[in-house]
Amino acid sequence: MMRAWLILLIFLLPLRAMAQEGGIHRCIGSDGNPLFTDQPCAALQATPVNTPPATPKPQASLDVATATPPPVSCATSVADLRQGMTDAFAARDPNRLAGLMIWNGYGRDAVVANIRSLGSLMQRPLLDIGTAGASDDPPAPSTDNGEATGPTATSRPATDSDELIVHTAAGDGSGIPRETRFAVVRRSGCMWLRPSG
Repeated sequence: MMRAWLILLIFLLPLRAMAQEGGIHRCIGSDGNPLFTDQPCAALQATPVNTPPATPKPQASLDVATATPPPVSCATSVADLRQGMTDAFAARDPNRLAGLMIWNGYGRDAVVANIRSLGSLMQRPLLDIGTAGASDDPPAPSTDNGEATGPTATSRPATDSDELIVHTAAGDGSGIPRETRFAVVRRSGCMWLRPSG
């Protein structure tokens, strides 16, 4: 009887290890796009993205006003994108703002330089986030063949004029607001920011 249990245990342990290794792997591909796959990132020549450990739920005694909202990871409207930018400015977190941006075509050095410039932008007080030509329509759902369907299929396509304009106070004491423009890019069912210029 003991021998049967031992043989069963020998066969079940590898299955448990495979189950723990399995699951979805989050990666960033060589082109900068996020990848979700059942294969290890190294097999796809991609960089693994470590997910943060689950944080315990806040206790009821914590002040709700001091809790920061969760970051927007896939804005479905310009309003969501604007709110994500506002939350990033409130937290003075350039990495949070960088999480709203699409980085296709950027090299590592360019990304680091842009995040540093976002850090200096966030040192100035936020006055307003406006729009220029940005449609607040969500991206149209698509079928497997890429054709748009549903009531939003007639939504205006993204144009070069879709922008969010960030107005910040000048750091030089002149009182003249500074303007920074971000293009709104629709990709993979989400809306992303891209620095203009």
